[in-house]
Amino acid sequence: MTYSALTLRIDEICIWEGWKESNKSGAALIYTVLSGISLATVILNLLVIISISHFRQLHTTTNLLLLSLAVADFLMGLPEMPTEILLFRGCWMLGDFVCALNYFLGFLIVSVSVGSMVLISIDRYMAICDPMFYTTKVTLKKVQLCIWMCWIFSAVHSTWILRDFLQQPDRYNSCYGECVVIINYVEGAADLVLTFLGPILVITLLYLRVFMVAVSQARAMRSHVTDVTLQRSETVKAKKSEMKAARTLGVVIVVFILCSSPYYCFTVETENNSIGATSAAIQLWLLYFNSCLNPVIYVFFYPWFRKAIKQIVTLQILQPD
Repeated sequence: MTYSALTLRIDEICIWEGWKESNKSGAALIYTVLSGISLATVILNLLVIISISHFRQLHTTTNLLLLSLAVADFLMGLPEMPTEILLFRGCWMLGDFVCALNYFLGFLIVSVSVGSMVLISIDRYMAICDPMFYTTKVTLKKVQLCIWMCWIFSAVHSTWILRDFLQQPDRYNSCYGECVVIINYVEGAADLVLTFLGPILVITLLYLRVFMVAVSQARAMRSHVTDVTLQRSETVKAKKSEMKAARTLGVVIVVFILCSSPYYCFTVETENNSIGATSAAIQLWLLYFNSCLNPVIYVFFYPWFRKAIKQIVTLQILQPD
């Protein structure tokens, strides 16, 4: 994730501060909405983390990947989003170390979140396209290793992108109270490929393959039905299955693209042009909002999660049985 498009220069900050002074009620509304998004992100992903961690029945390979995604999105909602809200107020008062940590966590969390989505896509591809050998090829230890590699790669990637900035966090500040970073063309292009174009290509190809296999399996089931009544019933079920698969996979891909595309497209565009602080903030928060939607897309469709929420809310998880 590149922050060159999101560098708030002095004139942009003055425009933002002037807008807040002239429209304090609008600024308060924005702060309230952003705080609500941050709180929802924390609560939803915390429910996912507690559910998968507490219930042994949920300790599966797929759920471990969902847990990794939830941890990354939880970190996005707890330290990252509130810090970005503080940046909207203009002057940065938390020091250079926290400034560097804020940008590093931003790169790390987005990279881990995208990497987890790719691993989930691979897991679903193996489960549907190669079900006979899924349990032998995809084991808990292998999945845990992949998760650790994802976090390590993301940390190395983020450190490489911000290597100059981490050594001197105030090198791009034009005055006291700023917290900005500028990414050059090479790092920006590498980040664009590794955290946007590459993952989208992999996820899309895998899900298209999964959908094609699901459709072929449904057609094969229909071709083996001889009874007319059963054939009609099976056709209806097959069509529902096809529609459900198409809808679920479509939501996963479209939401990710919708949340990520504006930011990365404007990042590429601003290599030669600049954009206002308001537009940059909207693009950044749209990217962050994907962390709030991930638990809804990946987990809320599972019946076990609704049961787990009931157990957590009613405090039944504290009972010995």
